[in-house]
Amino acid sequence: MAFDGKEGGEITLETASSWTENYRNQMVSGDLKGHFFGKDHFNAILEQTDCVGIRIYNGMDDNGKPVLILVGAKVNEDDLVDGIIVDRAISCPDKCGRANDLNS
Repeated sequence: MAFDGKEGGEITLETASSWTENYRNQMVSGDLKGHFFGKDHFNAILEQTDCVGIRIYNGMDDNGKPVLILVGAKVNEDDLVDGIIVDRAISCPDKCGRANDLNS
């Protein structure tokens, strides 16, 4: 199966709230709730030749902290490993914004 750039889909706030609550309910002290990346990084990945979307890998840094690794993907489902690869997200906590249905 080839990617067409339309993979994934929107969900409701109710579903997103339920799913993030499920996650928060199993968290232990020190776990991260989320990650923030600025739009410039997404745009830089998406603007690469042959890129039709972004794959997000779970990872762990050298200190044992969970990280997300973003990389572009091609129609044939291959990662653009010779292109832009992004991490260094701002984590929540500490930068979570105001309390809302997704983070509280």
